[in-house]
Amino acid sequence: MKTSLTGIKPTGIPHLGNYFGAIRPALELAQECRSIYFIADYHALTAERNPETLNAHIYDVTATWLACGLDPQRTIVFRQSSVIEVFELTWIFACIVATGQLERGHSYKDALAKGEAPNAGLLNYPLLMAADIILYDTDFVPVGNDQSQHLELARDIAIRMNHLYGEKTVVVPQAKLAATPQVPGLDGRKMSKSYGNSIPLIVASKELHELVIKIKSDSTPLEQPKEPEGAHAFELFKAIASKAESQEVARKLRAGGYGWGHLKKELFERLDSDLAPIRERYHDLRDDRKRLDDILENGAERARVKARETISRVRRAVGIDAKKP
Repeated sequence: MKTSLTGIKPTGIPHLGNYFGAIRPALELAQECRSIYFIADYHALTAERNPETLNAHIYDVTATWLACGLDPQRTIVFRQSSVIEVFELTWIFACIVATGQLERGHSYKDALAKGEAPNAGLLNYPLLMAADIILYDTDFVPVGNDQSQHLELARDIAIRMNHLYGEKTVVVPQAKLAATPQVPGLDGRKMSKSYGNSIPLIVASKELHELVIKIKSDSTPLEQPKEPEGAHAFELFKAIASKAESQEVARKLRAGGYGWGHLKKELFERLDSDLAPIRERYHDLRDDRKRLDDILENGAERARVKARETISRVRRAVGIDAKKP
């Protein structure tokens, strides 16, 4: 059985774009692969400076993924920081990667382009990500286009390790590109917390309704036909509804007499109905920190078994602990 790995950066409660673009596809992949999920708390340190906020976000995202259907009995979920072998592997990788490769990283280049002075953590971010992936003999990594560069670096590192130290030193990971929609935010741009246009996944019905009403739409009169494709509310409706339901809404829009307000009402009702059980499970989990800690520590114990196997193999390959069997 192949192994898939997903890293979850703790930046607060995920939004609908995260749900449709990352959470749901990753959970579907878990049905066919041995799945591993880690909360990337050390990655978050490149930007987060408030320890209380970071700690709260770790519990937020853990509770959210569990509420969405992640089963800790069938999968492994843990804090990245609980498996210290990842940092040893990161150093080994740093010794075989050219600095220029890291300087071409998207996040590092974007920071420079904005006139910022990026920290060394942002420069080395792709190294830690590569170690996260390779440490667990990962076969597949679900990625979006914005993360494909980091996976390519992980692949380059794995291939170089095998070239230098033997072809079976580490597993070379593959990208698993999912056909996921680009979910529009309230203003039509890609839904993102940084744009301030997102709809949180865990939000009360009243606030959810207020946000859906704010989705940008044109002023075409009610009685006139409307083109659904490309309309922000319709694209969001397609993400959550079945193909048949989407086709029916498109038909009504094109026929006239059915306005954007009608669509937003249907969208809200569908979202509220589908998200209600997730909200309930989330609050039950989020209020029980001991349960979350137990789940994360149990996952860490299982993750350490594989991590120690890999790091022992790599140590012997590079010449450290070479006398050990």
